[in-house]
Amino acid sequence: MKIVGLTGGIGSGKTTVAKMFQELGVPLYIADERAKALMNTSKAIRRKLIHLFGEEAYIDQQLNRPFLASKIFQNADLLKQMNAIVHPEVGADFEQWKEKQTSAYVLKEAAIIFENNLDSQYDFIITVVADLDQRIQRVIHRDSTTEAKVLAIVNNQLSDDEKAKRSDFVITNHDLEETKRQVLAIHQQLLKTIAEK
Repeated sequence: MKIVGLTGGIGSGKTTVAKMFQELGVPLYIADERAKALMNTSKAIRRKLIHLFGEEAYIDQQLNRPFLASKIFQNADLLKQMNAIVHPEVGADFEQWKEKQTSAYVLKEAAIIFENNLDSQYDFIITVVADLDQRIQRVIHRDSTTEAKVLAIVNNQLSDDEKAKRSDFVITNHDLEETKRQVLAIHQQLLKTIAEK
């Protein structure tokens, strides 16, 4: 079974694209969602995050997101340390999930494949791109945040051009109908390529 990575900068529409693949019958694993769940349920993660950030990392057994966000927002080193705690657990969780799937390929949506040098874990990588203005507006609307905060995240991620260069496929997500056409074309190409191998 092949593993296809789906990535893209914040607000590019990764999750929208992921759900289009899911509608075509492709099993979908959303790494960020699983990471959030595991940060609340995994005792190992909890212990390590409290060691890293202090007792304030959790309130009433739940991850204290605003507190963590305030700590890692301007501190790339802390973010790296947090990712080093969470990502191996997500990787193990993904492997367990993958064993239960029976399709030609599975899709793993993950925001920072290239930033964390994880590209070697995938057989193919699809990057979703969109105009920066469109991305900013989507995130402001979705997260009730500010342009400055969105730009700070954008600036911590690789550029669309850099991601596109390192990807097997690129989906330009401006118009939903056009995006659906691109998804279907890539899905068919993947099935054909996998069948020929």
